[in-house]
Amino acid sequence: MLTLAQVLTPEDVARVREGLAAIPFQDGKATAGPIARKVKHNQQAVGADPGAEPLRRFVRDALTRHPVFAAYARPAAWSRIMFSRYQLGDAYGVHTDDAFMAAEDGGRLRTDMSFTLFLSDPDTYEGGALMLDGLDGEREHRPRAGDAVLYATGQLHQVTPVTRGERLAAVGWIESLVRRDDQRELLFDLERVRSATPAGDTRLLLDKSIGVLLRLWGTP
Repeated sequence: MLTLAQVLTPEDVARVREGLAAIPFQDGKATAGPIARKVKHNQQAVGADPGAEPLRRFVRDALTRHPVFAAYARPAAWSRIMFSRYQLGDAYGVHTDDAFMAAEDGGRLRTDMSFTLFLSDPDTYEGGALMLDGLDGEREHRPRAGDAVLYATGQLHQVTPVTRGERLAAVGWIESLVRRDDQRELLFDLERVRSATPAGDTRLLLDKSIGVLLRLWGTP
């Protein structure tokens, strides 16, 4: 799990929120699977609305430019990004996401990683935390507007009930070029070491090693 700081600037967040204000929302159960539908209580922006696609592209481009996201996620395919809204009493109970979903190009993708990009400042609402269940127990996430949480799709997770205000977020799923979590983590560590290494023979060896591992583990 990683928290990505400032994927969107405050001005970017305002732009997305202004765009969402002009798009109708529908019951979030419309996009949930049969099991998740039983515990999903929120609203989602209507994806077919003409104003939704520019916002999806804007968010995707911002994530793609983020250096930590690029180095860790290594996306090969994307789902269609969705915009969710939680108001008073809304929540999304404990669930796990589907292993395969529709890709934005109309095909199918394996859901290796999930992300939630927060569009509401935490002081404007109460509750509404993204709760991830890991080996060290449950961890609560309510970052600043513009920050994102990136996590393995197979984790059990939930959104706790909103008790005040409104929580807006963009959510989506990624198929990575590197399928396994441990391999992605090792490559990410090597990228961080590489970025801190001056140009020269050592950096060239790191370039070579990262390339070898990508060819060994990656799927085009």
